[in-house]
Amino acid sequence: MIPVQGLAGAKVAVLGLGRSGLSAARALAAGDAQPVCWDDNPDARAKAEAEGFAVHDLHKPDAFDDIVRLIVSPGIPHLYPVPNAIVAAAQTAGVPVDNDIGLFFQSFATGDWASFDTAPRVIAITGSNGKSTTSALIHHILTEAGRESQLAGNIGRGVLDIDPPEDGGVVVLELSSYQTDLARSLTPDVAVFTNLSPDHLDRHAGMGGYFAAKRRLFAEGGPDRAVIGVDEPEGRFLAGQLAEGPTDDRVIRISVAAKLAGPGWNIFARKGFLSEYRKGKQVASIDLRSVKGLPGAHNHQNACAAFAACRSLGLAPRVIEAAFHSFGGLPHRSQLIAEAGGVAYVNDSKATNVDSAVKALEAFGNIRWICGGLQKEGGLDPLNAVSGSVRKAYVIGREAANFAVQLSVDVQVCGTMAQAVEAAIADAMPGDTVLLAPAAASFDQYDSFEKRGDDFVSEVRARLGLS
Repeated sequence: MIPVQGLAGAKVAVLGLGRSGLSAARALAAGDAQPVCWDDNPDARAKAEAEGFAVHDLHKPDAFDDIVRLIVSPGIPHLYPVPNAIVAAAQTAGVPVDNDIGLFFQSFATGDWASFDTAPRVIAITGSNGKSTTSALIHHILTEAGRESQLAGNIGRGVLDIDPPEDGGVVVLELSSYQTDLARSLTPDVAVFTNLSPDHLDRHAGMGGYFAAKRRLFAEGGPDRAVIGVDEPEGRFLAGQLAEGPTDDRVIRISVAAKLAGPGWNIFARKGFLSEYRKGKQVASIDLRSVKGLPGAHNHQNACAAFAACRSLGLAPRVIEAAFHSFGGLPHRSQLIAEAGGVAYVNDSKATNVDSAVKALEAFGNIRWICGGLQKEGGLDPLNAVSGSVRKAYVIGREAANFAVQLSVDVQVCGTMAQAVEAAIADAMPGDTVLLAPAAASFDQYDSFEKRGDDFVSEVRARLGLS
C-alpha cells in the first residue's frame, strides 16, 4: 500500500466505494487521514462499514463543513454532462476534488529514496486504444529484463494498493481520460500517448474536451520523456507542443502510418518491421511478423510505444525483442483462443468502439465477424470502409437488426452470442478467422466486455469440444 502523505489528521471525503474508492480510503487511513465515505449503493456502504470506515451521507447540507478534499471514483461525473450532485456541492463549498491517481502522485516519493542508487520511476500510458496492451507489454518487458515492475491503474492492481517500490523499481500505470482529467497531481517520469479516436464524448463535452483530458498527463509538471503517437492531428500537435525543436529527444514520436523522418527520436512500424531512428540514423530494427502475441498494425503501434518507453529507461533493443516473443497478449484483445479445422478463433471483445474494431478487421483475413451491442455515437461507416476481408457478419445485441442494416457486408441477425457462434462455425471454411470484434459496448447484454468475451470463449470451446 502507498500511504497518503500530506493529509494527516484531516477529514477527507471519499465518494464511490468500489475498487478505487475503498483503496483510497485505506491509503488515507494508513497516512493518518480521516476518510469519510459515501456511496449511494447501500451494499457498498455496508462493505466500507465492515472495514471500520466512517460512513456519512454527503448529500446533507453541512456535509463539507470540515472536509479538506473530496476523492471521487472514475465513473462519477465531475463536470460533463452534468456534475454529480455531491461533487457540485463540494465545488460550491470550495473543497478541492481529486481522485486516487492524484493521491498516488502526491504520495509516491518517500524519504527512503535518499538511500537508493536509482530513484523509482513511473511510466503512465493513456490514449483511446491500446492502453492496456501497451501497459502490460511494458510491464512484461521490464520483468523479463529483471527489473522490478508493478502494473496498476486501469489494469492490474489499484494504484494505491501497490507496494512501495524498491531501488530502481518501475510502476507502470494505465490511465483513462476520467482519471487524467481529475487528478490534481500528474507527474510521471515517462508519459505515453498511444492514439486518439472518439470515445467518452459525453463525459468530456466532445473531442476537444476528451483530448484536453488526455493532454493533462503531459502538462501537469511535464514528464522527463514523452512517447507520442503521431498518426492523428492531436498527437502531432502534442508532440510539437512538448518539443523545444526538431532535435529534442525528450519527445519520442511513434507511428504505424508513415516512415518518420527528421533529426529527432523516431520509432515506427511499416510492413511488419519496427525501426528506431535517432539523429536521422537507424539504430535498431525488429521483425514483428512472427510475434504471435501482437498481431496487426494496431498491435504494432502498441509495440512501438512499449519499445520507446523501455528504450527511454535504457533497455537494449535485443532485450526488448526477446520479451516481445514471450508476450502472450491480453485476454479479450486480439486473443487467439482456438484453432480447429484450419479455422482460427479470435476474441477481441475489448473492441468496444468503431476505431478499435477497424483495427481488428485490418489485422485478419477471411473474417467471420461477430459484432454488435450497445452502439456508440458516430455511425459504422469506417467499418464498411475496411470490410473487404469480411466474408459475413453475425450481429448480436438487443438492437441487432438496426446495427445490421448499417453494414455493407453479407449479414445475419443472430441476437445472442450462442446463435452467432453456432452460425459462424457452421459457415467457416479452412483459412477463415471467426473474430469477435463488437464495435460496440457490452452493456445491453453483459455487465462488461470481459463477460462478453468469456461468453464467446465458452461458446466456441463448447462447440469445438474443447471444454
